[in-house]
Amino acid sequence: MMKAMIFALFACAFNLVAGYGRLVSFGHAMFLGSAGYVCGHVAKIWGLPPELAILAGTATAAVLGFVSGWLAIRRSGIYFAMVTLAFAQMVYFVALQAPFTGGEDGLQAIPRGMLFGLIDLSRPANLYTFVLAIFLGGFFLIMRLVGSPFGRVLKAISDHDARAQSLGFDTSRYKLVAFTLSAALAGLAGSTKAIVSQIASLTDVHWSMSGEVLLMTFLGGVGTLYGPLIGAFIVVAMQNYLAAFGQWVTVIHGLIFVVCVLAFRRGIVGELIEFWHRRRRAPAATQAVLRKVAVATKE
Repeated sequence: MMKAMIFALFACAFNLVAGYGRLVSFGHAMFLGSAGYVCGHVAKIWGLPPELAILAGTATAAVLGFVSGWLAIRRSGIYFAMVTLAFAQMVYFVALQAPFTGGEDGLQAIPRGMLFGLIDLSRPANLYTFVLAIFLGGFFLIMRLVGSPFGRVLKAISDHDARAQSLGFDTSRYKLVAFTLSAALAGLAGSTKAIVSQIASLTDVHWSMSGEVLLMTFLGGVGTLYGPLIGAFIVVAMQNYLAAFGQWVTVIHGLIFVVCVLAFRRGIVGELIEFWHRRRRAPAATQAVLRKVAVATKE
């Protein structure tokens, strides 16, 4: 459950730019992984408490998101995706070569510590409550952002960039802010993951992690509020319950993604929302037809 909540927060952060900003990033793993490394380093080497370590990791991801986003948003479409992928590969190389990351072994034995000097996170119940609070807080922030005037402007930019510019909105600034917020929330998920799993590894910054969060978001429903949650829980559940298949789990993920793209292009939640809208429109259409028949009968 803790792993599912962490990845759900990561997927919601990715959906903030991919679903509402139409900026599909192929390098979002760099925020998850870099935050995990920084959080683990300051907690293990500097001896900072978990709350400060998580803040340090989140701040690092936000700065990295601002710098990479400032350069990436100058392009759009596949070019934007390739720029973010290039940044992610550079971060992966740094994580592989830097002495403080542990290289291929990763940063191990990260202490969980005492939260605010009072709560022992080595106890499972305390750790679970802590992760739940972070997940709910992050999701509530995303929900408020989406429903705010900022979220509406971001949606307008994704629908028609040129028209939004003609209305006087600085679209580049809105995209940069959204990308930075998404990076910070992904960093929050990565920092929490480092505390929970007590390890920060190259897997967290590998391009396959970016593909995994892409799968979660599009499987659940990109551009929907609850779609990334459903997608993350489904993918994590498959990883746990299908672990006996070994490497075939990746093949199964690929097949499910292909089926989803072909049969459920809006994702699971997106298709459910569209089905509900069709059900609500059907009675109105029926009543309109009956009114026309009644008018024709009177005539």
